Amino acid sequence: MSISIDIARKILEASKQRARELRSPVSIAIVDAGGHLVLFERMMSPYGWATGNISIAKASTAVMFNQSTDSVAQWGSSIPGFASSLAEMTHGNFIMAAGGWPIRVNGATVGGIGVSGGNAPGRDDEIARAGLVVVEAPRQAPPQPYVPPQPQQQPSFSGLAPQSPASSFYARGAAPQQPQQTPSYTAPSASYPVQPAPESAPREPNYSENVNYAERPAVSEQKSFPQEQVGQEQYRNEETAKADPFPFQDTTREEQPQAEQPGDQS
Repeated sequence: MSISIDIARKILEASKQRARELRSPVSIAIVDAGGHLVLFERMMSPYGWATGNISIAKASTAVMFNQSTDSVAQWGSSIPGFASSLAEMTHGNFIMAAGGWPIRVNGATVGGIGVSGGNAPGRDDEIARAGLVVVEAPRQAPPQPYVPPQPQQQPSFSGLAPQSPASSFYARGAAPQQPQQTPSYTAPSASYPVQPAPESAPREPNYSENVNYAERPAVSEQKSFPQEQVGQEQYRNEETAKADPFPFQDTTREEQPQAEQPGDQS
């Protein structure tokens, strides 16, 4: 993948605009991924004839090492004979000076840009980076039209007064939960004796439930009512009185001796 002429023109125009703002006429060169010249312009013609070749060398060096020429100068200056050897092998298209940058599109290097002739330190590098903003700036999504949030519509009840959230909750059938109150403990005393626990009454069988009717008690085994018990006792007493008119004998009474009457002595 290599740089197209349309992208090269956009980069060149962005760099020229920044150079005009800084009032620094420079030479700008753009090469493809193989180091071949694609676009070139010298803003300070007819002067600065050396800046043209220097800008082309910066663009080629940036593509060759896939990094800025300033970074190449920092680590290449410590290698003896490195700059002279590369310049001879590339026929003058290698230089270690700031102002050259690789051009990347979607992470791939498609070319390089070189700027020379700035009238202040770091001016070449600033103008070159201004052109890279055109292709390296993230694509922004088109702004979406603002849609105001719609208010939620509450259900309306015709003929009824507006209710609070609590009353509407109760109206739907949910009964309010009352807190359970624990009875306070009172110590037993003379005025407050201990109350005996109530005896639970025996539960009568409910024959409407699912009960085995074979286990129901017979009629003779059923409990008689109090009226029947009274009648049976009275009948039993009457039969006993007929059989023995004197059922009880008082054996505790002793015979007392009769007092002698006067005149009976003989």
